[in-house]
Amino acid sequence: MKMNKLAVLALGGNALLRGNQIGTIEEQEQNTFDTLENIVYLIKEGYDIVIGHGNGPQVGNILMRNDAGEQMYNIPQMPLDICVADSQGGIGYMIERMLRNVLKKHGIEKDIVVLVTSVVVDKNDPAFKDPQKRVGKIYTKEQADKLTADKGWEFKEEIKADGGWRRVVPSPKPISIMNEKIVEKLAREGNIVVSVGGGGVPVYIDEKNEVRPAEAVIDKDFASALLGERIGADEFYILTDVPYVYINYKKKNEQKMEFLNKADIEKYIAEGQFAQGSMAPKIKACLQFVENGGKKSVITEATKLEDRSYGTKITMEYED
Repeated sequence: MKMNKLAVLALGGNALLRGNQIGTIEEQEQNTFDTLENIVYLIKEGYDIVIGHGNGPQVGNILMRNDAGEQMYNIPQMPLDICVADSQGGIGYMIERMLRNVLKKHGIEKDIVVLVTSVVVDKNDPAFKDPQKRVGKIYTKEQADKLTADKGWEFKEEIKADGGWRRVVPSPKPISIMNEKIVEKLAREGNIVVSVGGGGVPVYIDEKNEVRPAEAVIDKDFASALLGERIGADEFYILTDVPYVYINYKKKNEQKMEFLNKADIEKYIAEGQFAQGSMAPKIKACLQFVENGGKKSVITEATKLEDRSYGTKITMEYED
């Protein structure tokens, strides 16, 4: 029996929250609805679908609520893994509800399953010795020093006009996805599965073979790409806030790249063409996916998915 094509879609950038918005639930719901409209054509073409998503602004807000609750009401702060799980539940629920409304609009009946997903990292990953990912609110130097003394948090100075100090945490590479077989089974049965939200809840396996929380965050594109590999997905899509990958970005000789293969990517990475904090992880996640059996990766703007004239297509070699 021939199986449907399986696609993993990672929602990020302006898929959930536009850069000029403050993040009200009304804004996020409308953005989510508009983005999910674009995946209907994949469903109509018979694809099985798994959705991953980012959580940067949302988990940042959860951390700030944590901080305010502790300062004002002496409510103990929750660790980062719990905050990521909270964001998975909230965003996953929003995606499920908006997607049910999108499917109803198009007369499509499908079950949608949201999974709070733990993702395993290596406790010896070099990222734990060099935390770089900025999370939460901006503090004064005095506040940051006190939090370092009280909680062992690490901080880096913000390079902005108003300055301040912000907490940094490790961002280790994902090495396996818990319940990946269930994700694949549910998707292959025709359900739409929401998984690895925010890169997944970071955990590691200790000396007793027990699951332990990691005070870290995982890149959602790498986690989604890894999930795609593990479940045998055919295609991997990153929906972000630009319609193409560019070289010489924002320069006079800027050039959009409609197609990239492995050799191109390695050349451009060596040249430093892709910004480390934004496009480089996306490019590397897409390359990882096709290197490990995926047929194609695509990076495109969140509302341009259906228009195939948009988007950068990434394969191991150029297709004939």
